[in-house]
Amino acid sequence: EVQLVESGGGLVQPGGSLRLSCAASGFTSDDYAIGWFRQAPGKEREGVSCISWSDGSTYYADSVKGRFIISNDNAKNTVYLQMNSLKPEDTAIYYCAAELDYPLVPLTLIERLYDYWGQGTQVTVSS
Repeated sequence: EVQLVESGGGLVQPGGSLRLSCAASGFTSDDYAIGWFRQAPGKEREGVSCISWSDGSTYYADSVKGRFIISNDNAKNTVYLQMNSLKPEDTAIYYCAAELDYPLVPLTLIERLYDYWGQGTQVTVSS
C-alpha cells in the first residue's frame, strides 16, 4: 500500500526558508508523480508543485515559481520541497500526494487526479 509521510513544517519569518520532506513507500513501479498541495485557513486546497519520479520533470504553480524548488532522492524514496523567500501568504498545511497515472496523464496539479495523500505538515510564516 502506498504511504506518504510529510515532515519539516514549522514557524519561519518572512523572507526565510524551509524544506519539506515527503517520504514515499509502497510503489510497485517508477511511473508516478508526487505533488505538493497546500490549504490555508478558510481557503480551498491548491496545487503548489509536482515532480515525475522516473525522469525528474517538474511543474510549478505561478504563485511559487522562482521561490520553491521540488526535487527527489531516489535512494531515500523522498521528495523535497525547498521553500525560499517565504511570505505570510504561504502559511498553510502542506500535503504531498501521489498520482499513479503518470505518464499517461501529464504532470498536473489537478487535485482529483491524485490517488494517495499524506497527513499534512503545518507551515507558518510570521514575524
